[in-house]
This record gives sequence, C-alpha cells and structure tokens, in this order.
Amino acid sequence: MPEAPIIELSGADLAYGRRTVVHGLDLAVAEGASVALIGESGSGKSTAARAALGLLRPVGGEVRYRGTALDRLDAAGRRAYRAAVQPVFQDGPETLDPRQRVGSAVAEGLGVPRAQRARAVAGLLADVGLDPALADRRPHELSGGQRQRVGIARALAAEPRLLVLDEPTSALDVTVQARILDLLERLRAERGLAMLLITHNLAVVDRLCDDAVVLEAGRVVERGPARRVLDAPAHPYTARLRAAVPELGGALPGTAPALGA
Repeated sequence: MPEAPIIELSGADLAYGRRTVVHGLDLAVAEGASVALIGESGSGKSTAARAALGLLRPVGGEVRYRGTALDRLDAAGRRAYRAAVQPVFQDGPETLDPRQRVGSAVAEGLGVPRAQRARAVAGLLADVGLDPALADRRPHELSGGQRQRVGIARALAAEPRLLVLDEPTSALDVTVQARILDLLERLRAERGLAMLLITHNLAVVDRLCDDAVVLEAGRVVERGPARRVLDAPAHPYTARLRAAVPELGGALPGTAPALGA
C-alpha cells in the first residue's frame, strides 16, 4: 500500500463560530511533496493552514496525520505530529516574542540535552545562513529577512517532515524574497522536506511548488500540476489571479524567466 500523506484534509468544513469559511476541502501533502494553496485574501487559505496545524478543528470532514484523524491520535501520535508538521509564518510582530533572545526561540523545539543546545542552535542558525552570534540578539535588532530565517530555523529544530508556509515572503522586499526562496529550495533538496505553501503570490508558487490548489470563497475551483495551473488556468478565477500578479511579468531575482517567456 502507498504511504499515507503526512497531512490530509478530507472533505473538511472549517468555520469560525456559525460562519463556515471553507467548504469540503480535499488537500493532501505526501512525503517530499510541495503543494500550493492559492487564493486572495479571505479565500480561506490561511484557515486551511490553521486546520493543518491542528489550530482549528473541522466542523465536518477530517484532518489526518499519516492516515489517522488528529482527534484520534494517541499521546505518542500527537507528539510525532507536532514535531513533524511545523509552521513558518510571514514576518511580523507576532512571529517572534520581542522579549526572547533569538537563541532561546530557536531552542524551544530542540530535543537535545540542555548542555548541547547552544551548539545545536548555532548549527541551525548557520544552516539558514545566519551568523550564530545572532543567538544573543532580540528580534527588533534583526532585519525582516533575518527574522524570517530565524523562524525557519525554529521550525527546523523539531526535525519536521512538513513545513506549512503561510505567506512566508510577503512582508519582505523582492531581493530578500529571492534569498528566502533560495533557502527553502536548498532545505527541501537537502532534507527532503514536504511543503504546504499558503500564498497569493503566483511567482512564489512557480518557484517552489509541484502542485497547486486554488480556493475561491472557501471552495476549490481548480487543482493540478502547478506549471499547468499557472500557464493554462482552466477557471476564470485562476486566470484573474494570474493576470493581477505583476511578478509573473517580471520574475523575482534569481527565479526562472517569466511564465510564457
């Protein structure tokens, strides 16, 4: 039998109070896969990310980790899930505790003895392209790109199999975006990481993802290989998204040429 996906939303209805914002979502991310969930603000894509992270319980359908519904995981299964599925959010004041030093933030997910944590933190910071000396800094002393790398290092500390990336570059300038994308590509290749990318930026999808799912008003309107969805959208909503994103007419620095070029 094929291996169960790392995370799977099956017929998931997601709601805030009595208002259902995502309807019957089917979405699966297998080991090593890279899937984009695309949509405008308010489409429900970040709500789906919350469900994948276990932060929002579906009111219909299921969210499964390696074939088992999250609410049926035993204690060992919950620990494995929390380590295996890690978030990386867009840079913002809520991402890192302003009172906490960088090294302490990264160390939170480490499963090593306290005596080994400083060396492990230094290794993780180096792996995401940061000077290990930044471990003693606080978030406000770093640039936006550096804070985003710290967020990635913190996620990697748990040795995950899947990163849930919620608009990971949207708060960064174009040059820094390209560097973060380079980093994510390298980490995926070196560690075999799966990725669930939540975004409205189709140029980032083009760079990072194998498959794409398009949400409009909480419902899937299109899905398929990312290149096909971006090059030849079958649904008018996807076509409008493509037409509205200037990055597709001028790729991010270091990316492939613009689509259709």
